[in-house]
Amino acid sequence: MLNRRHFVTSAMALTATSAIAPYAFAALDPTNPDIKFGTTGSIFGSWSGADGAMKMSTNMRMMLQDVKHYGLEGFEPYSGQVLEYRDKPMELKKLLDETGVQLASLGDLPRRPGVAAPRPGAYPWLGGEGRDTLIAEMEACARDFLQPLGVDHWKNNMGARPPGGPSADQLKGLADTANEIGRRTKKYGVKLSLHPHMWGPMERESDFRTVMKLTDPNYVYLIMDTGHNVLGGMDVVKITDEYFSRITEFHLKDTFPQYRGNKEGPTQAMHKQKSVYASVGQGGGVDFPGVFGVMRKKKFKGWAVFDIDAPRPGDGTGSVDDNIAASVNYMRTALGVKLPAASGKTGLFKAT
Repeated sequence: MLNRRHFVTSAMALTATSAIAPYAFAALDPTNPDIKFGTTGSIFGSWSGADGAMKMSTNMRMMLQDVKHYGLEGFEPYSGQVLEYRDKPMELKKLLDETGVQLASLGDLPRRPGVAAPRPGAYPWLGGEGRDTLIAEMEACARDFLQPLGVDHWKNNMGARPPGGPSADQLKGLADTANEIGRRTKKYGVKLSLHPHMWGPMERESDFRTVMKLTDPNYVYLIMDTGHNVLGGMDVVKITDEYFSRITEFHLKDTFPQYRGNKEGPTQAMHKQKSVYASVGQGGGVDFPGVFGVMRKKKFKGWAVFDIDAPRPGDGTGSVDDNIAASVNYMRTALGVKLPAASGKTGLFKAT
């Protein structure tokens, strides 16, 4: 594993007033010019809540300016970060145009104020209570929010994992629900993209393969999360190669070698005590050269975005700037991606 502190000397480099015209980026990958690079909104957060949870920023202009500052091309906010714009997508588009950043995708369903979330144990994604409401809300969001913004795929986590793991009937229910949502969203140019996640219904390889087998490849696609794939006990390079035709986006995060090939992944309690995620190239659990080898050989066209949590107080990884710099400089050194190196200038975001 490359030494993290060798890379983290300062934050990275392009200022928010860069002269690059909106959306006019030179190819960053030396082999495949069709790979675009960005970050999700999870990096812009603070662990200051009384419940020990991370609170993500909702300052969209600041986040977009920082994305540009770091030399990245796109931003994928989480659902709670776009609620202000859910019914006024053109205001968000104006911000995107002003900052020269593209909207890569959206994480999950932004629920309007007054629209109740499913009750615990309902599992609407798995065919349970609230399924019809979920389907209708997903279609409306694709039609009224994502389509006007030109977003062509949509990342979704599918809710919590049932105790003991999903049953065969629940996995079939998930597949049926995803097929119906995907059929509806694709009418608006949006590919439903499932995001298999630790502690979710597609955590383990058997769950993953069952759902992918039962879903229609014309309607249901995949976000390949490098960290979650390894944490779920899978071989991320093998799975990437096997399901490549259905992958719309890569989430880039690292984890640790002890989780490779596990038969039972870490618990949420373990993750709360110490993060099982790491910045790209900083954990040693993910074979990033292998993953990029498949992406380049098969000519992936789409987004590869950092999906790394904001650093926790005292975890030794430094600031948000340090964590992004570590990921970028690993990609520059180990993978040859032409993202700008650190320059000593920090971003606008400050954790509270």
